[in-house]
Amino acid sequence: MNFLKLFLRGLALLPSLIQGIESIFGAKTGGQKKEAALEIVSSAINLTDAVTGKHVVDAKSFSDGLGKVIDGVVQCLNASLWAKA
Repeated sequence: MNFLKLFLRGLALLPSLIQGIESIFGAKTGGQKKEAALEIVSSAINLTDAVTGKHVVDAKSFSDGLGKVIDGVVQCLNASLWAKA
């Protein structure tokens, strides 16, 4: 399986990951929760990277992009019925 497929599969898990982080780190700031999500996703991507033999060329830009994706998922979840429960 190529890197893009694995990466997109990992992104599909973000809503569950964010929900789990919210339940574990509920009292923490949004920035601390985002950092925890970034660490978990980055670890998963590094594992994928090792398995597929692919490498991220610009780690900072990659992490910045992941941060934006996480922000977007949180924004969607906060605007949904999930946040109202």
